Parts: sequence; structure tokens; C-alpha cells
Amino acid sequence: MTAPARTGAVQRRRVAIEGVVQGVGFRPFVFGLATELGLAGHVTNTGQGVLAEVEGSAEAVRTFCRRIRSDAPPLAEVHTLAQEVVAVTGDPGFTIVASRDTGTRRAVIPPDTATCADCLAELADPADRRYRHPFITCTNCGPRYTIVTGLPYDRARTSMARFPMCPDCAREYADPADRRFHAQPIACHACGPRLNLVGTRGRNRALGEDPVTAARRLLADGAILAVKGIGGYHLACDATDPSAVALLRRRKARGDKPFAVMVRQLSDVEELVELGEAERRLLTGAVRPIVLLRRRAGGPVAEAVAPRSPDLGVMLPYTPLHHLLFGLPGDPPGPRLLVMTSGNLSGEPIVTDDGEALQRLAPLADAWLLHDRPIHVPCDDSVVRFWQGGALPVRRSRGYAPLPVALPLPVPPVLATGGDLKNTFALAEGRSAWLSGHVGDMDDLSTLRAFDRAVSHVRELTGVGPELVATDRHPGYRSVQWALRRSAAERSGTVRVQHHHAHIASVMAEHGLDGGRPVIGIAFDGTGYGDDGAVWGGEVLLADYDSFRRFAHLAYVPLPGGDAAVERPYRMALAHLHAAGLPWSPELPCVQACHERELQLLKRQLDRNLNCVPTSSMGRLFDAVSSLAGVCHRSGYEAQAAMELEAAAASVNEVGEGYGFELLTGEAGLGAAEWTADPRPVLAAVVADLRAGVGPEVIGLRFHRAVAGLVRALCVRARRSHALETVALSGGVFANALLLGDCAEALRRDGFTVLVHQRVPPNDGGLALGQVMVAARTR
Repeated sequence: MTAPARTGAVQRRRVAIEGVVQGVGFRPFVFGLATELGLAGHVTNTGQGVLAEVEGSAEAVRTFCRRIRSDAPPLAEVHTLAQEVVAVTGDPGFTIVASRDTGTRRAVIPPDTATCADCLAELADPADRRYRHPFITCTNCGPRYTIVTGLPYDRARTSMARFPMCPDCAREYADPADRRFHAQPIACHACGPRLNLVGTRGRNRALGEDPVTAARRLLADGAILAVKGIGGYHLACDATDPSAVALLRRRKARGDKPFAVMVRQLSDVEELVELGEAERRLLTGAVRPIVLLRRRAGGPVAEAVAPRSPDLGVMLPYTPLHHLLFGLPGDPPGPRLLVMTSGNLSGEPIVTDDGEALQRLAPLADAWLLHDRPIHVPCDDSVVRFWQGGALPVRRSRGYAPLPVALPLPVPPVLATGGDLKNTFALAEGRSAWLSGHVGDMDDLSTLRAFDRAVSHVRELTGVGPELVATDRHPGYRSVQWALRRSAAERSGTVRVQHHHAHIASVMAEHGLDGGRPVIGIAFDGTGYGDDGAVWGGEVLLADYDSFRRFAHLAYVPLPGGDAAVERPYRMALAHLHAAGLPWSPELPCVQACHERELQLLKRQLDRNLNCVPTSSMGRLFDAVSSLAGVCHRSGYEAQAAMELEAAAASVNEVGEGYGFELLTGEAGLGAAEWTADPRPVLAAVVADLRAGVGPEVIGLRFHRAVAGLVRALCVRARRSHALETVALSGGVFANALLLGDCAEALRRDGFTVLVHQRVPPNDGGLALGQVMVAARTR
């Protein structure tokens, strides 16, 4: 050990580092840096981060504090670094000491990250002692968030605690020169964890051969395999086998919703989709999300993987087990493209427990490839798509959660419950908001239980004891009912936040706006509870964090039968035609899609306004035009009709001018606005185009242009009357890359500053961040 330098003045400093500094090799990094600079002292983990004391020459101490930031490990993020001079002790040497439980929980645990290149090289090296070890990891890669059970982050507070280190692993763990120095998930063949392949369909027995070899063979033979990952189970099958894919779709009750595909290597991805440099970086980086990319014609993927979709969700392997499933050099061949979809029935949360997997996935899987390391918290795959402005998060989960989002203003301790679809919650305090991974749709008891467990886990990691619970205003949301029960039990305050106000606040917060000046907020989605009791979703708000006013909205139309109209877009098309005074002519595709008896019942329902809640939803207008144009009449998954309309529109380029909405001055009353956008001229033009033989692709693009034109026209009016220059685009409709690009381009040409989502999704997965900011302003 190098003795501390004694030339010149000697000083000792205590350095407290907060940020992503646990689970990323930060203490070994500090140890190496201090040793290099000839400094004495120690370093430890605490509930807040990392605490170091260094002693030596003043120059060496200053260099140490500077390089803590500049030379930090690849997965680390230094948020704050506080220093204080303390008394010199004269003690020699530098050590890593046992973690201190200070009682305060505020350390940032890193997300799970993809296997690094060094570990992959060892995985494939027959001379390495970790050759073919399915759980190879080091300080630069592997599971973190899903195995952490408490803070400070040490092996004893992870699900690796049940696996004592063998002598070789213990030696590496204690060696400052080793890449696995203080790597908490360190493991090898001798100390575990271990794989097991269980059963064939209908039987629960261990298969005799090597689990990975047998699993690869089963996949090649057309089987459906339940594979335990780091954040939950996947259901896997050969993506090039039409029979296997169709079988999985039937068993999972998936409808036509696209499956994601895991691809062996980047060169295989290039055969399937169009790739740019930004897409390559995201696919091969540490996060490894599912990336939605435009498909190439004639690729080897079975059509049933993503029926009628121009995009394909692809990802590269991110665990050692994935790489082994595809096979190392010399292994028997297996599929090179695998469907990898969440291990659950549609609408249920991802399965993480082995016993639960053997029971709940029994109707779905032919065999289970499992292991004995517990998954402490579920974490689904993240999903990202690209538009002309860059990456757009669609689902923020593995690889991102639980990294905090920086807030533009300090907030009190707040728990925000998000919405009922694509649920993600947030805990926030000070200038940080910790968003959970994707929880799912809150319409199932198992999802509510998963929500409870995830809230407890994030509370344990962050130490945030919420004084406020922020939730939606919808009286029927299960997330709202949960919030009210929790508030009553813990005697905390409850703040109800209007759905679309939260959407706009979320994108404002992402971009660091302090709320001192309102923005023009375009909130387009499928469903949100309005202040007048109607279903909102085509809103233009003038909003800051404190409040909002409704500047404009899409004209109300009846929503006949509620969810029935969502699941059957032809009903929405007929409702829009009825509201526009346009006849249900027999040649219209939406009329042909509706059975005669249902047509008669629907007409009476609309004429008498029975069970017809009014809606201003832009998402429902997309559904209506999709069916009216003959694209999609029944929706087997959320936004299917709108997504297929976007796909049709994206297949053509120039179509001349789009359709046009009529702008009417608004009416007084609850939920009043200055302007109402009437879609009657759009619908009439679509009908005229249909009668003229215009194809659905052209109709789809003209409609997209009409919506972008409406956004521009309303923003120009808002600027003229309210002198506002910043536009925030949010809501699930803006997951539509074609519409988002058209809107952003037109607004920027007109001189507006345009804010779009970059860190949280525009759909309800980003709602909790906005709820945090709005609720905080009530204090």
C-alpha cells in the first residue's frame, strides 16, 4: 500500500458523494484513485450514497475530488459531491470499510444493465473458469435493481445473499486489481445460481441433459418456452416458425398485438429492419430496450409476429443466458430469432415467482427454463421508438428504472399513483422523482398486488415517506381507490390531478420548466376524466403547474356503450357520422362491418342518447377514421386501430393538402373553452374520398395532415391571444411518430419552441411525473 504523500501541507477531507454510486464499482474506483494518488483513508457505502475520507497532500486531495467526477466508472452518475475538512489522523493506508446503515435511505440504485464485452468474452472462452456460466457479471454489468432488497447496497441486501461465495470468487471480490472487486452479484459455477429445465407440457419433471442445450433444442422443435430472466419470465419461441408463433398467440390470448423479437446479433437485425446510427447505439448499449423500427420487406420473421404492422420491435440479448440460448461457437444450431414476450396472460403482470410460473404459465408453456436466484421486484422490458426528432420512450422500465428524473423545483415527499393503463407510479422529494418500472393495467388483482410490492420496494430504496398522495380525478380508477385507501391509512393528504393537466406537467418537468409562465399544452389521448364529467382527450390547455385553462378541445361526440366503442372502432365511426349528420350509407366500410341488428340498436341508442357519455377524445377520432377508411374495425389491443391507420398513412408520401377541421368559438359552462374543433368537414371529406375510390393509405395521410394542421392553427390562435410561444405535446396519441413529426415540424417553422417527451412516455406511463409537479404546488 502506498503511504500518503507527506510533502507540503497535509489535509484530510470527508467527501460525501450522492447519485448512482452503489452497485457500479464506485468504492473500488475510489480505492484505486486514492491509492494512485498516495492518499490514506477509507470509503464506505451509506444509505445516501458513498462516503470517503482521504488524507495526504493538499494537491493530491484536490485532484482526488476533481477526478471523482471526471473519471467515475461507466455506470456511475455523480449528482452531488460535498466536502469538508476534518482533523488529520496520520493513519496509514486506504481501506474499504463495512457499509454504514445511517437510517436514511436515499442512495440511487442503478438499473439492470446488459452483459459487458469483458464478461461475454469470458463466457465464450473455454479456458476461463466462468465459461458458459449463465450468471456471469462484474462491476460494469448485470442485475442491480431487481435483486436489491435494501440499502446500503451489499451482497447481504440482495437476492444473491443465499449464495455464499466460493474461495475463488471471494478472492476476486477482495482483490483491488480485479474487475469484480466488491461486485455484489459475483458468482461462478461453484457458488451458483443454477439453471434447471422443468417438464414438457403437462408434466413437471427435470430433463436430463444440459438445461440450455435442451432448451435450444425444444425451441428449434417449435416449443414454447418460459424463460426466467432478471426482471421476470419471458415466453419464447422460434420467431421464424409460423406454427409456433400462431400457437403462442392463441395460448396467450394476444389478439393481433405485435410480439417483440430478440435477435442474436446486430447483423441479423439489419436483415429485418431499417437501421440508423442512433438506432444501432441504442440496440447495442447498456440498456438494450425493445426498439420499434421499420420492417424490411421479405425478412425471415413469421407474419404472425407483427401482423399488418410496418414496424417490428427488436432487441439484442442482454443477459448471459440469452447468449447461451442462441448458442456459442460450436453449439448445436438453434433459432437465431426468438419471440420474447412477457411471461403472463394478456392483462396480467409479468410473472417472477417460480411456483407461480409453473402454475400460471402452465396453459402457455411447454417447458420452463428457470433458476434459483429470486427476482425481488418485477421489471418488464423497456420500449423505445424513433421519430424524426430522435428516441421516444413508449415504456420506461428495465434499464431505466429506478433512475430518478431531476425536477425543476423542490417538492415535498409525494407518492403519485399514475393512471390505470400502462401504470407507472412515482415517489418524489426535493428535486428528484423516482419512477417505478412498468406495472401494467390496473384491472387485475395480481396487478394491484404487484403495485403494492413495487411501492414498498421503491419506498425502501428512496426513503421517501410521502406526506401527499397524488392521483387522477377519475372516480372509477383503481389507482385512485388505492390512493384514497393509502391516504386514509397513513393520514396523508390526497391531491386529485386532472388527467390532461398531468400529461402537460410531465413534459414541462422533463424539460426543466419552472412553471413561471404557462405553455400551450396539446394533450391528445384516448380517455381522461374531464372536469365536466365528459371523457376528454382532444385538449389544448394553457397550463403551468398551478392550474390550467381549457383553450380548445375537439367537439363532443357520443361514446356509445363506453368500452364497446373502444373495442369496436366501427361503432365510433358510426357515432361520429351520426354527430356530423352524415348518413350511414351501406357502401361505407364501417357500416358493412356492423351487423344489421346491431346497426339498428346503435341508431336508437344514439338518437335517444342512451348510455352515451360525450367525448372529445382524439384517440377515438383516430379509431373512427381508421374504421371509416376500412383499415381496422375491431381492436384486439389498445390503440390498434390508430396504429394501423398510422401504418397505412406511412406507406405513402405526398397526397396534396390534408383535410381541414372547422374552428368554432367555444360555449360557456363547465369545461368551456375559447375554441371548439369540429371534425364534421374531415369526416365529410373522408366519405367523399371513399366514394371517389381513394385508398385508405391516402385517406390516412390526409387525416394525419389535418390533425397536424389543427394543432398548428390552434397554437397560432393561442399565441395571438395569450402571447405564449412554447408548445408541449403529450398524451398517448403522440406515440404516433408520423403525427408527432408533422406537428413538431410545422410548429417549429412557425417559430414555436416545441417540447416533446424524451425521458418518460407520452402515454399514461408518464402521468405520475406530472402528478408530482401539480400536487406539489398545492402545499
